[in-house]
Amino acid sequence: MLPNDPAILFSVINTKLRDQYSSLSALCDDLDVSEEEIRSRLASIGREYDPEQNRFR
Repeated sequence: MLPNDPAILFSVINTKLRDQYSSLSALCDDLDVSEEEIRSRLASIGREYDPEQNRFR
């Protein structure tokens, strides 16, 4: 289960992307979560996914 707080979610997602997943798509498929939902929740705090860096900035 992912955290509800967007700031904590930002940290958790970036850690998982760094340590376990080669892309946001792979993370979302494995965790059975919507990529759109993750992007939207993190956009609410001004964060966007950078596929070249494989992290939210």
